[in-house]
Amino acid sequence: MPFIQAAEAQVHEMHGSRFTPLVRPSSGSTELCVWKLEIGPGIEGVAHKVLREEAFVILEGEVVFTINGESSHLKPGDAAVANAESTIRLDNPAATPAVVMVTAPVGFTGQLSDGTILTPPWVS
Repeated sequence: MPFIQAAEAQVHEMHGSRFTPLVRPSSGSTELCVWKLEIGPGIEGVAHKVLREEAFVILEGEVVFTINGESSHLKPGDAAVANAESTIRLDNPAATPAVVMVTAPVGFTGQLSDGTILTPPWVS
């Protein structure tokens, strides 16, 4: 399946954000996952540790991205890389949604602050 139609993607909602998987094993990928992340207005993200490297490109709106305690205000066209074992949080303090394209390797997992390991459904 080399072609993925966005209109056919199963959308997942969590913590005031919407995750739309585009590239993942169930769509034919063997190495990469790519998803669109839409962060609602005024959302304060949930801090969590990424156990594999993850890359982010801001497409619309603005976010405050925190990686290991260092924060940056990112606008469309800006990008960020969270190395494996980084603790991250994405906040959208604006009154409009933010859209971020995210990529990570197949097998990506995260760890919540209580130690729970999460394999997000948008990467399988």
